[in-house]
Amino acid sequence: MTTDFNRRSFFKTAALPLAGLATASAAPAPSPARAAAVPEDQLALHWLEGSAPALPLGTTLGLPWPRGQQKKDQAFQALDAQGRPLPLQTWPLAYWPDGSLKWTAHALPAGVDAGANPSIQPGAAPAPAGPRVSVRETAEAVEVDTGLIRCTLPRSGAQFIRSIERDGREILRACTLVAQADDKPDAGDGAVTQTRFDSRTTKLTVEQAGPVRAVVKVDGQHRSAAGRAWLPFSLRLYFYAGAESVRVMHSFVFDGDEQRDFLRGIGLRFEVPLRDALHDRHVRFAGEAGGLWAEGVRNLTGLRRDPGAAVREAQLAGRATPPLAQWSAQVRQLHQRIPAWGDYTLSQLNADGFQVRKRTQPGHGWIPAAFGHRAPGSGYIGGATGGVAFGLRDFWQRHPTQLDIRGAIGDAAEVTVWMHAPDAPAMDLRFYHDGLGQETHEQELEGLEMTYEDYEKGFGTPVGIARSSEITLWALAATPSRERLVQMAAAVQTPPQLAAAPQRYLAAGVFGKLWSLPDRSTPARQKIEDKLDFLFDFYKKETEQRHWYGFWDYGDIRHTYDADRHEWRYDVGGFAWDNSELSPDLWLWYAWLRSGRADIFRFAEAMVRHTSEVDIYHLGRFQGLGSRHNVQHWGCSAKQARISTSAYRRFYYYLTADERIGDIMREVLSADAKMDEVDPVRKIAGRADKGPWPARIGFGTDWGSVVANVLTEWERTGDPRWRNKLVRGMKGIAAMPHGFFTGSGGYEPTGPNEGAFHNVSGNKLSASHLSAVFGGVEMMAELVELIDEPEFKQAWLQYCELYNAPREQQVKALGAPHGGGTVLSVGHSRLTAYAARQKQDKALAQRAWREFWADDPRGHKTLKTTRVDGPLALNPVDEAPWISTNDTAQWGLAAIQNLALIGDQLTD
Repeated sequence: MTTDFNRRSFFKTAALPLAGLATASAAPAPSPARAAAVPEDQLALHWLEGSAPALPLGTTLGLPWPRGQQKKDQAFQALDAQGRPLPLQTWPLAYWPDGSLKWTAHALPAGVDAGANPSIQPGAAPAPAGPRVSVRETAEAVEVDTGLIRCTLPRSGAQFIRSIERDGREILRACTLVAQADDKPDAGDGAVTQTRFDSRTTKLTVEQAGPVRAVVKVDGQHRSAAGRAWLPFSLRLYFYAGAESVRVMHSFVFDGDEQRDFLRGIGLRFEVPLRDALHDRHVRFAGEAGGLWAEGVRNLTGLRRDPGAAVREAQLAGRATPPLAQWSAQVRQLHQRIPAWGDYTLSQLNADGFQVRKRTQPGHGWIPAAFGHRAPGSGYIGGATGGVAFGLRDFWQRHPTQLDIRGAIGDAAEVTVWMHAPDAPAMDLRFYHDGLGQETHEQELEGLEMTYEDYEKGFGTPVGIARSSEITLWALAATPSRERLVQMAAAVQTPPQLAAAPQRYLAAGVFGKLWSLPDRSTPARQKIEDKLDFLFDFYKKETEQRHWYGFWDYGDIRHTYDADRHEWRYDVGGFAWDNSELSPDLWLWYAWLRSGRADIFRFAEAMVRHTSEVDIYHLGRFQGLGSRHNVQHWGCSAKQARISTSAYRRFYYYLTADERIGDIMREVLSADAKMDEVDPVRKIAGRADKGPWPARIGFGTDWGSVVANVLTEWERTGDPRWRNKLVRGMKGIAAMPHGFFTGSGGYEPTGPNEGAFHNVSGNKLSASHLSAVFGGVEMMAELVELIDEPEFKQAWLQYCELYNAPREQQVKALGAPHGGGTVLSVGHSRLTAYAARQKQDKALAQRAWREFWADDPRGHKTLKTTRVDGPLALNPVDEAPWISTNDTAQWGLAAIQNLALIGDQLTD
């Protein structure tokens, strides 16, 4: 079925009954039957961290709806806990196969107290009073007005924000991106030449135009004075009705030569006009635990002569000081002899220390001003007549970072928010070894045998990797109070996020029927739930103890532990960074869905930001593919769709409506077209040939990833093209001699028969322990519910039942063992459980539980860590050598899914 409906047309109905719009134009109220889709006790939303935000900046969330219950043109209303209407903007995120809404996105404005438990439900609401965001487009620029601030965005040139005005006064201007690169990593390699690059806008797109939320996307490149253009970027600027702030999502792709392009800084820069006297200008940097470094450009405290208590108190509070005539005579006459400090820097060069330093002006020495542990990454420059607050999310976690204020004694200060600090060593993205003599596939397989590293010359390239950063800018009428600045810093670091209760996601039937709510009602269930909690808490603690932080690294976890060194194998080939190996992303998202724990959500959020950017290629030779686990995130030569799959990103997209993740899922939509050029099994002897077809791809990690990408696009658009592509693949696998156990087939990634499979293996059997464990289980469970293809479902059930089956059962059904082995048999117990549930087979369910408990009979493995300190480790750590990410993610998914599928067959 075609869902001929786009976001703009949806706004015309869902957003009409909002602030400032005539109720006569609103869509008609829904019928009572449609309005009752979600039970009353599931309507209330909650803020992820518990309480309503102290500083409502505007927020967006995604909500699920059961199949068939909300038509595509349904209007929605937002209410606070007392039933009072709230302004709301709504748009569709995904559709069920019948065209009904599956996921919708909703935006609430800034400055509106929605309370602790607002609700969003079907229905047309009266138009509440309040500001609205408006967008005006001209040939040269786009102007966005939130009701408090007016922002002008040029369509071309170096500046992506020309100005932000408030009450007719310019508060911010000339906002650009800057980058600087060295031609050598450090001076030890010879004289270093540094080149500066500034942003150049090539395209500006208004994606949303209000009335509650406006989004403008800016695309461009960084360009040098000599004309070199590189480092493509995209920016999204988010504006909410009633907001005095702009949220900026900045993404860039590295497309240089890692042998000669060593980035030494990439940042966002703007000017702040200064109109106040030097003593009425204020500088602020947020500190730890709600702390604040707060000074005047010309400080009036601590002097030999006292200007007066009222003067001192006003400056410390960030207010205009009394007129000079009210100062003490000596200070009034000689205040020009007090140094004025024009330049300030806060640098966080590692996860455990930051420094504030300042100087009067260029040509004079810097002095240290303050020190701390972990800065939240927010600051302010301005005065009694206005200024700008700014903040960079994950500031210390993504070190090295830096905040610069320059020229605060002049007519305008220049601020640079450095996403990678110029004070730190330059980025060195070169591959970490010389190849170790590996020139042939045979030699590369020897390396794989020793370090688990899949090396191939030229494949360990960073060209095409990306990173996104979130920056917030406030255009303020005056210096805010200390308490308010602390609230701003907290909002930058942990943006307030609304979510539904776990029961609502479960009842809506989204993300398959593979999870249930926590239940500790029996000893066996309690053991499983306790271990699930223990494993997440362990990784959360390991992130801190092992310092899994840094610009390129934050969000990932390690793969395997080295019990001899009491350290994760950070330098051993394929045992180092995990890069989504065996689906920790899925484990975390299902863990959050069932628990609602904020700490799990934030951990998974950091992971999706990392894995979707750094572990995936966004341009170049490997565009659309991801890199397998390695010492460097881009180091492994296995470039595969199993890492870039949308299966790992769609959770966050649907829960938050994040456009950047939406872009990335579209980037990987054509990953199957790369699978011939970069064959995942090119080094394996005896692999099936592609025959006369454009490619040969496997039914497991390859096609499972294609399913995730294509199914997600079908959900998002309703376009039958994508359903047809899925159906061709389903029919092709069902027609194979052994279904999924045929292993792979000739494949048509594009063209009129896109998605079709063809038998190129004859009657051979083939299976792999990896086939189902990169989102395959989860995507097939959704696929068979969304598309009715009985023969395909039967082929999938056969695979689920036989994979872990005894050898004699495999031989009886297939004529021979399938060859997949017994590795990851615990993780595969969830396939057995799925078959048991579908067939209502109690004996099969009992087999699944036996498989699940195989490596830990009845859950008796002690859930504890051991403290290692003294000369055995650099710092005291708590280790659990029996834990590896492979086993954790697959055990966690098996535990969650087995409980949901066959929990009624679990005995003590």
